Amino acid sequence: MSVQVMVNGIPGNMGRIVAETCVARGLELVPYSLTGEIIVENEAEVAGKTIQLLKPSNREARIGEVLAKYPNMICIDYTHPTAVNDNAAFYVNHKIPFVMGTTGGDREALTKLVADANHPSVIAPNMAKQIVAFQTMIEFLAKEFPTAFSGYKLSVVESHQKTKADTSGTAKAVVGDFQKMGFDFTVDDIEKVRNEKEQMERMHVPEEYLGGHAFHTYSLDSADGTVHFEFQHNVCGRKIYAEGTVDAVNFLADQIAAGTAKPFNMMDVLRSGKMR
Repeated sequence: MSVQVMVNGIPGNMGRIVAETCVARGLELVPYSLTGEIIVENEAEVAGKTIQLLKPSNREARIGEVLAKYPNMICIDYTHPTAVNDNAAFYVNHKIPFVMGTTGGDREALTKLVADANHPSVIAPNMAKQIVAFQTMIEFLAKEFPTAFSGYKLSVVESHQKTKADTSGTAKAVVGDFQKMGFDFTVDDIEKVRNEKEQMERMHVPEEYLGGHAFHTYSLDSADGTVHFEFQHNVCGRKIYAEGTVDAVNFLADQIAAGTAKPFNMMDVLRSGKMR
């Protein structure tokens, strides 16, 4: 039997792409989606299905009918940073396993929430397996060679579509690893580029991807300026994240079936060998 998924964040761009990818990869798309109160529509056509949109004002009243029809569903969240913690609490309260692809919110509170409840979930700042592997590499570097860049200066710049409200969750996570290496750098020091002219001219984002991209550059310079290291990952479009999200859903479904479900991250998914 195929895995049932409820993609939350429709009619947003990421929600639509994830829903389409779920269907393309053989998952059963539940015809409901949590969305924001500001969304005027009550339905959306996605992946050949009519999706009923549930808003904060009516979701408690309607989630019972959804769970009655789809008791084993897994939620995928691509909503808004301001909704992260409230949505996660909703999933935990109703015992709905979930994959949190939305960045932002109070991540410490989110982690504590699922840990205290031992709630089946996958939470990560990035769903792309190649970038997850990169994060793992930087984490390894920080753990095994914490003094390798002593005396160096760090700078971080990230560019996303102008509609992205928060600073890149991936950049925040990588900065956390660099901090373990002694860098005097905080997430507030991350440079966030949202101006489209600057994105094209400085970051070299192709014009056709201004509405959906994720460009990151981490620069490390020696104190005297004679040595420069640069780590860069640039993504055009959203497909890579959608594919990784489906991998996370399949991984979580396997863990639930095996009775070993708990809170996971994308590094767990990558290490499992389940990512396509």
